[in-house]
Amino acid sequence: MDPSFFSSKSFLIFVACSLLMVPVLVYVFRTDSKYVEVCDENNGECYSASIPYRDSKLSVEERLDDLMGRMTIAEKIGQMALIEKNSIKDPDDIAKYGLGALVSGGGGKPADNSPAGWLGMVNDFQSYSQKTRLGIPLFYGIDANHGHGNVIGATIFPHSIGLGASGDPDLVREVAKATAEEVANTGINWIYSPDMDVALDMRWGRVYETFGSDPEVAGVLGAAYIEGTQSFDLGGQKVAAAAKHYVGNGSTKWGSAMSKDYFIDQGDSDISEEEMRRIHIAPFQKAVDVGVKSVMVGLNRWNGEKVSADKHLITDILKEEMGFQGFVVSDWYGVYDKESDRYDATVRAINAGVDIAMLPYNYKYFSDSMHKALANGDISQARVDDAVRRILKAKFEIGLFDENTADVYDLEVVGCEPHRELARKAVRQSLVLLKNNGTVPISKNTPKIFVSGSAADNIGKQSGGWTVEWQGVDGNWLPGTTILQGIKNAASPASKVEYNLSGDFDSLEGLADIGIAVVGEEPYAEGWGDNPNPILSAEDLESIANLKKHSKKIVVIIISGRPLDIKPYAKDWDAIIAAWLPGSEGQGVADVLFGDYAFMGTLPVEWEL
Repeated sequence: MDPSFFSSKSFLIFVACSLLMVPVLVYVFRTDSKYVEVCDENNGECYSASIPYRDSKLSVEERLDDLMGRMTIAEKIGQMALIEKNSIKDPDDIAKYGLGALVSGGGGKPADNSPAGWLGMVNDFQSYSQKTRLGIPLFYGIDANHGHGNVIGATIFPHSIGLGASGDPDLVREVAKATAEEVANTGINWIYSPDMDVALDMRWGRVYETFGSDPEVAGVLGAAYIEGTQSFDLGGQKVAAAAKHYVGNGSTKWGSAMSKDYFIDQGDSDISEEEMRRIHIAPFQKAVDVGVKSVMVGLNRWNGEKVSADKHLITDILKEEMGFQGFVVSDWYGVYDKESDRYDATVRAINAGVDIAMLPYNYKYFSDSMHKALANGDISQARVDDAVRRILKAKFEIGLFDENTADVYDLEVVGCEPHRELARKAVRQSLVLLKNNGTVPISKNTPKIFVSGSAADNIGKQSGGWTVEWQGVDGNWLPGTTILQGIKNAASPASKVEYNLSGDFDSLEGLADIGIAVVGEEPYAEGWGDNPNPILSAEDLESIANLKKHSKKIVVIIISGRPLDIKPYAKDWDAIIAAWLPGSEGQGVADVLFGDYAFMGTLPVEWEL
């Protein structure tokens, strides 16, 4: 018999009945039910008594106390492991090791990369968690940085740098809630957003994942994103947000990273504690204040110390001083990183306050290390209990232990028209007019318009990184509207709109009244996007030069995740627009370009012309 029985309600019933001299009762534990069955051995009559942790009428604390009292050490350790789904070679390991969480990394998609394919994959993994003794459901996490971007057909919203340009918390809240709706309807319950880093170095390849360089803006918009994410309810089940990357990523020094492949990302933040608190920790206080369920620790170092091993930052400041009640998760391979002794690295991270380790691969080694650390006294039972209690508390709070009352998941919401209209609105509000000599807005009746540039007709490029694949994709095979198509839709049917990638219009007679060049960065994500000199490519500069030869005036629209150095050329352009990474709804660019809406965006970072 499970020892936890002796502290359960069923035991109290047993004792009471024994005192009344009734026949001995048999206790039968059913993990697939909210109830235990109590039977009279003499007459075979049975009745049901609720299992407290499965009783939604009880408080979260009562349910937690009951569940924690039933768990073995091995089951608790399993809850602390976050595993990349492709490393689960035998799905029965989910039950064998009592694993608590799975993750799809960038590009970690099912063979059928459709909403139905995702729902089937996640629900299949969840079914294995229900084969465990206690039936503790999985957290399933995903990077949904600008919509449910891993899924073909999902709405791709502007990246956070564009939302930062909008400066609109209500808009951000709407975008987050729509993203959570698409995510939840594919069975996923944990989003690794928002990014609340404060970007101070434009060479960093993650600038576009942030809301910009202002700590106050990062805090306000990040908090709005968390509220939007965690407010969505699908039949009683919600989605947990993760504020990332705690803390100091935006101040990492160039050349301080530990791998030759990374120049800033995963580097060292060589700053004082006062500066760390004032600039980088401050936004996370707002995340804590609105009840964020999880905080993700970054891969960087602070004055040479790995943040994931820094007890002062994680436990002393975040949990105790700031009052964070959720759980802390490490980033991808963030506990081990390049430590030669993984056992010591595990001990340091867990003792520092990491509750879930994104391993993301070797869960067997992690389990062995944790058992060894507990046996050796290197990690205390109290630390493990605190971590597991935080994890399970969040699972209870978002309804994972309760029946989902939704009849069916609604796959039609993924990429639905209302969400695309919202994304188009977000694009409109994110555009920043960097320069204008009276050229924009463009009249819809302009007789001749020439369009050029590598980003004019490429949904993949205008969506940026973290779109289907980790580093993004190229081309127009994703649903949505290119900026070129948006221009054609907005212009009068009487206008003649011509497109040439390189701006070569030699075969056409006369000059265009307006030339529009849509140029910018190739998609990239962390590490690969670090760039000592973010500029336009030679091909884009050539297309602008060619367009200028064939146009009376030119408008340059820049698709990028950060400011680019255009100072040598900006004086020759009549208007310049920062469109950031607008996502799938390029029509939003044309809405403002042709005057249906005014320019509303302001710079979230400095951009010198």
